[in-house]
Amino acid sequence: MIGQPVHTTFLDTLPLSRFDIDRDHLSRDTADLFGVLWADDTVRVLPIWNQQALLAGGNAIAGEADWAGATDPERAAAAEHPTLAFLRTAAVPEYDLAVYLGTSLSTDAPEPVGTRLVAVDLSEEAARTLEPDENRWVSLRTVAAELSDRDAGAFTEALGILNWHHSHTHCPRCGAATLPEKGGWVRRCPVQNIEIFPRTDPAVIVGIVDADDRILLGSNALWANNRYSLLAGFVEPGESLEAATVREVFEESGVRILQPEYLGSQPWPFPASLMCGFLAHVDPASAADPLLPDGEEILDVRWFSRADLEDPNQTVLLPGSSSIARAIIEHWYGGPLPRPTW
Repeated sequence: MIGQPVHTTFLDTLPLSRFDIDRDHLSRDTADLFGVLWADDTVRVLPIWNQQALLAGGNAIAGEADWAGATDPERAAAAEHPTLAFLRTAAVPEYDLAVYLGTSLSTDAPEPVGTRLVAVDLSEEAARTLEPDENRWVSLRTVAAELSDRDAGAFTEALGILNWHHSHTHCPRCGAATLPEKGGWVRRCPVQNIEIFPRTDPAVIVGIVDADDRILLGSNALWANNRYSLLAGFVEPGESLEAATVREVFEESGVRILQPEYLGSQPWPFPASLMCGFLAHVDPASAADPLLPDGEEILDVRWFSRADLEDPNQTVLLPGSSSIARAIIEHWYGGPLPRPTW
């Protein structure tokens, strides 16, 4: 029922914040770590290609169940609750890069608790050899909300660290090619002999509510004009999260807010952000000020009531179920949103 509280914590509503993996950082220092892992038949490997993971159940996947004889109900259940393909090491084709993800903590996964997990980054040729059906390769955005905690956490972790590797192939001091070490969690410059560690870019995203309990949504210049979401932006050097929310909201909309309340955070590995969610109220002293979208990043900002979002005549598209923006809007709304997503 609209207006009734959702009976979960806010963190429970964030698909990409879920995890069921012990990152096992001590094992990253193991000599010849991947040689040890590849010699262990209990290790499972998550293949990644073009920022996509492989769904379980494909006939081309050695070591996975053969779905050729599956019944329609079995196929329907698999579609409703997708699982990722975690392969035996013997089934993994030649790969470009491997990262040790840690050990599984899941009691619901096919593999036992303690199973060591690895992600590998595949070339297009290797990926097509493994599974030529592109429909079996899926993006995190489209399946995150339906995946288990273990699978969602593994996919998010894998994308985040692999994206970092792709953008840090050379030393920032001398330009020499860097080498991955410590299970894929460090890159070393062989010339400077320095370690380069993964970086995450903090960003704030804000649900802004006015005195009439309406929420402010904006349309980005890069989107279709009927797509709306919360205002967001990156934290600048020397700036707190709270100060960033006040600055970003004013820069993008002309609205001044008071006392932003922290709700929770979610990694967003597209390519390397940590989205820090806030809820804030409009400063009463500036409540009558006009909305002023910046005209560059944000082309339109509008206030929406709950009735506006329920109106079937509205053509507005809201953020997808994998985003923290969706979770914040539903936190304000009081339940699942009726509007379609993008």
